[in-house]
Amino acid sequence: MVDTAMTNEQPSSSPVAGGQQSLPDVPVDTTLSTDPSSDLASLYKSKKEWVKQMRLQFSIRPEFEITQNIIHSDGTLNQDYFRPPKDAPRPGQEPVRKWTERERALLIEGIGLYGIGHFREISEKLLPAWSVNDLRIKCIRLIGRQNLQLYRDWKGTEEDIQREYQRNKDIGLRFSMWKGSCLVYDDDGHVLKAILATEPSATTGENGKDASAIAE
Repeated sequence: MVDTAMTNEQPSSSPVAGGQQSLPDVPVDTTLSTDPSSDLASLYKSKKEWVKQMRLQFSIRPEFEITQNIIHSDGTLNQDYFRPPKDAPRPGQEPVRKWTERERALLIEGIGLYGIGHFREISEKLLPAWSVNDLRIKCIRLIGRQNLQLYRDWKGTEEDIQREYQRNKDIGLRFSMWKGSCLVYDDDGHVLKAILATEPSATTGENGKDASAIAE
């Protein structure tokens, strides 16, 4: 028979001199946090400090004055440095411009010097803030005719321009073709014939252009 005393006997610890001794506890590293979020926060803070030091070391360049205000003394970014000026136009927004009597007078001066159609010269010499197309549209309103073909190279004073404006308006009102403060052509050609008929010569258009060729 099996001795029951032997079967109930607990395994003994490793024998050592002087009797039995229990195994030591596994040491725990108390420097490690049991909270993962705390570890991430600490890592993030360390990274931010490292970034600040890198900025302090490399961002400010003595030879470039524009970099002097890019960061604060603690290494944080100067947000105002990266913001556009308050008066800066938004993307796709044209700078605010006003067409005043001064601009109008300069356009009239340009017409007298360079002639209608030479809007690039007028823009470059007198009105740099206004494009060629801007000045073309302003000229249409100024002289009162949508199609400026017959006015190509035409030069005149303010009085000449006022006279042309009135002539165009009279023709436009006669044929109900005065639209948006300027004379527009009709499909039947009545407007063009009236324009040519009121020229100094009934057979010659403005600036010596052949009227029959223009009317075709």
